[in-house]
Amino acid sequence: MQRITAPEPADTTPDALLDNIAHRAVAFFYNESHPATGLTKDRAKNPGNIKDEYTVASIAATGYALAALCIGTERKWLPRKDAENRALLTLRFIHDKLPVEHGFHYHFVDWRDGKRVWNCELSSIDTALLIKGVLVAGRYFGGEAARLADAIFERVDWRWMQNRKLGDPEDTLLSMGWKPESGFLDGRWSRYDEASYLYLLAMGAPRYSLPPSVWDKWEVGETILEGFPILGRPGPLFFVQMTPAYFDLRGQKDRLGRDWWKNFENTHRANHRYCARNAGKFKTYSDLIWGITACDQPPDKPGDGNGYGADEPVDGKNRGTVAPTAALAGILFVPDIARRTVVALYKDYKSKIWGRYGFANAFNVDKNWYDSDVLGLDLGMMLLAIENARSGLIWKLMQGHPVAQRGLKAAGLRK
Repeated sequence: MQRITAPEPADTTPDALLDNIAHRAVAFFYNESHPATGLTKDRAKNPGNIKDEYTVASIAATGYALAALCIGTERKWLPRKDAENRALLTLRFIHDKLPVEHGFHYHFVDWRDGKRVWNCELSSIDTALLIKGVLVAGRYFGGEAARLADAIFERVDWRWMQNRKLGDPEDTLLSMGWKPESGFLDGRWSRYDEASYLYLLAMGAPRYSLPPSVWDKWEVGETILEGFPILGRPGPLFFVQMTPAYFDLRGQKDRLGRDWWKNFENTHRANHRYCARNAGKFKTYSDLIWGITACDQPPDKPGDGNGYGADEPVDGKNRGTVAPTAALAGILFVPDIARRTVVALYKDYKSKIWGRYGFANAFNVDKNWYDSDVLGLDLGMMLLAIENARSGLIWKLMQGHPVAQRGLKAAGLRK
């Protein structure tokens, strides 16, 4: 399989670095997708001199890979025919061969054949992440890609995932997933988190759609974080980066008067302020280095493998680990801060965390720990944010689809 590589940055200006980082992210999504299935690895080794033996794909990373093909084509990092062929290969495999139940797919699968691994669940949220990339690729390449994309989406039975019992209302909120051994998971997408895009898709579906009232039933609330009013509870940054990667909600409020874009911006500003304020407590944090989210974590003791955790910008709920992708995805909301951060990361930590796919997933100076992996989920959020900040490409593709238009209307989102 032909691999693509990105050259070293032309210079250390923010624009040159962001362009190069986006190029390297596209390289990850192309190189680390299997040539026979199109399924994309959940993670990969970033240094080129470390052997990569990962074989597990995630459907979320695969969704971002489909969107990355559009970006790589527009930026001329990929020949259009190669990108279209890869998109078709992936969509055909998803449609014809990837294990599916009521339109939902398993969270983690073997990238070589799509078979379930780790006894994982059919995931409602990760299926939604896959679907967003599917729809975008269908819109971009058209023809067979569009037909496959729509067919993949139309078979998703959102009502089945409600797991309604006798007497439950039509707007029962979605289950987090299902396992063949034990049935539906106990948890539901009922509290504020990343699930806004899940309900936008479910309300906009041409079949098995959910009623608009689920948008109002989803518990959100408000709080103050580092002096900024935000929706919901304090959480990791990915809460506010997955939805705006595909949906442009600038200047819009829903029918309950909630300004989602302002919430996204305030959450980023609060995350940055927390790190700047705690620069003396943790060596990693500063006015320039920030990005508290769900990411790899340093081992608890020497000899252990890396951990994974969702940190929050709240005292006692983090220990000095940052994810560069989280800060750089802030280019949509706090461009002045993100542009300074990319320069600082490259100048101060290049020797520790820079590799063929850009910055490593995470690092922690206090622990003297610098990750060797990159994660498709995090690279995807960052890549789409960078491209939308430059051209709005993914927004235009997603919101040009009738599914998105119906979903936004059902939520009452308008200027």
